[in-house]
Amino acid sequence: MKSEDANRRKNETRIWIQRAMVIMLMDVLIIIGAYFLGLMLRFDFKFSNIPREYIEGYIWSMPYWVIITVVVLYAFRLYHSIWRFAGTAEMSCMIGAYGGLIPCYLLGGWFMELHMPRSYYFMGYLMCFCLQTGLRFSYRFVRSSMSRRRQWSSPEDDERIMIIGAGQAGLILIRELINSNHLHTKVCCVIDDNPNKHGRLLEGIPIVGDRYAIPEMVKKYRVNRIIYAIPATTAENRKAILNICKECGCKMQAVPGVYQLVNGEVSVSKLKNVEIIDLLGREPVKVNNAEILQSICGKVILVTGGGGSIGSELCRQISGARPKQLIIFDIYENNAYSIQQELKHDFPELNLEVLIGSVRNTNRINYVMETYHPDIIFHAAAHKHVPLMEDSPNEAIKNNVMGTYKTAVAAARYGVRKFVLISTDKAVNPTNIMGASKRLCEMVVQMLNRQYAETDFVAVRFGNVLGSNGSVIPLFKKQIAEGGPVTVTDKNIIRYFMTIPEAVSLVLQAAYYAKGGEIFVLDMGDPVRIDDMARNLIRLSGYTPDVDIKIEYTGLRPGEKLYEELLMAEEGLKATDNALIHVGEPIEMDDEWFREKLRELDEASYKETERIRVLVAEVVPTYKYKM
Repeated sequence: MKSEDANRRKNETRIWIQRAMVIMLMDVLIIIGAYFLGLMLRFDFKFSNIPREYIEGYIWSMPYWVIITVVVLYAFRLYHSIWRFAGTAEMSCMIGAYGGLIPCYLLGGWFMELHMPRSYYFMGYLMCFCLQTGLRFSYRFVRSSMSRRRQWSSPEDDERIMIIGAGQAGLILIRELINSNHLHTKVCCVIDDNPNKHGRLLEGIPIVGDRYAIPEMVKKYRVNRIIYAIPATTAENRKAILNICKECGCKMQAVPGVYQLVNGEVSVSKLKNVEIIDLLGREPVKVNNAEILQSICGKVILVTGGGGSIGSELCRQISGARPKQLIIFDIYENNAYSIQQELKHDFPELNLEVLIGSVRNTNRINYVMETYHPDIIFHAAAHKHVPLMEDSPNEAIKNNVMGTYKTAVAAARYGVRKFVLISTDKAVNPTNIMGASKRLCEMVVQMLNRQYAETDFVAVRFGNVLGSNGSVIPLFKKQIAEGGPVTVTDKNIIRYFMTIPEAVSLVLQAAYYAKGGEIFVLDMGDPVRIDDMARNLIRLSGYTPDVDIKIEYTGLRPGEKLYEELLMAEEGLKATDNALIHVGEPIEMDDEWFREKLRELDEASYKETERIRVLVAEVVPTYKYKM
């Protein structure tokens, strides 16, 4: 791989040197020719009228003019530019170079005691500047002219593109699309909400109207691909425009963010497909990175379930905070191996340990604690699939409840400073065994927080995360790719959504806030109707719902609710420094009674009793189930 990169760099260097030498040779010819023309012009283009001393002066001075001009042009990096993208920066360099040549020429003329006509210097200098500038910009002009000719005579099967946004990002994309020999595309029109731009041209492409003209212009120009090129705007404005675009049946892409415009990284290769998160209409969640770094840097961190969707993202963000050591603990070796290889590549200096084991295994958990002495534990190991746990309720108790209890007790015994449980909104007034088991987990950490003063036990509760394993988004995408149907349980079902990185960032900051016993509740924004999400995904894929891709309603699954709640009525609510993180007050309970009930649940789960739901309901009175 390294040898391939080295060969590629050598080849690129060789090509650059060849091109630079060609331009340098042409510069030399221009200098010689320009000053000779200047001399000829002074004597009305009659060579016989030129005095001999002027001919000798011209011949004597040429080597100096050539060398000093080439050296100054090189110093201003005018042999390094990519001239097909020449613009104001290259023109500024040319002007700067020729400004620097004036004292060099004056000094050279004085040193060589030249007594040439003043018009010779002026005309030679002026023609050199014009011809050398023209040489460089003519390459872009010729390529641009050829590209435009190719654009307007493009084959019918080329992609026909509409650009949303006539700003800097849109301009850069149009230039690349027009100038590329490899992209079989045709930029047809530009949309911008600024009425002062309507009817004008951007790189020869007409700006045809505002967002409300999008459907009409898609039909008029037979557009089949829309590129959203407004990186600096509000999430609500982005959502409004994309909601119009998704009704047009076109492939949709977008510039990822304003930072790419600042870094000069806007290009066709950086475009991303418009995702469902773009249509949620809220700003990305922001956290105080300094606080997170402070709370993790230099500490030993253990992540149980570290190979899962939430666990693996926790590992990514923790790795960037320079922990003393990161320990990944997971029962699924494939998941653990995958995140191990990723972190080794991305963070080669990270002190990483990857361990296989189950949180049900008391001896294994104790061994990990005794060997590595973690400072902070993020407990993400859990069975989370609602329908599967409804069919295997005893496994939910064994893994989620008793696994959490065993891990948390071991953490307290070995002096772990913080234990952070990853919980779910399904723990609130649960209607399924998975949600009820997570509510029991929350009760476990609150009980242990009262019993062990040296360890802060907390829980973080949030809703669905976009793209996590088993969530609806990957399922819908798979169903769309197979041609449908897309299955939705109920037309009115709603859920809260957040991206995995957002949720994990808030989990890390909640861990920083933790004092012990809290249930942190993440603000998930407005709930989203799953039916709307399915239809939007179909449109984003370029299809029409119920025409190209059918939607089928299958009915609520066992234990599933139409809506989820994030807070129980008796918990109350307190604010934190982050407006998106709230704290639910601990619920009073009899710890001895609860501990006895845990023992009964543990025994019953291993007996595979059919009454496990009844026993759970005795401990979690808000749990409503159907036998």
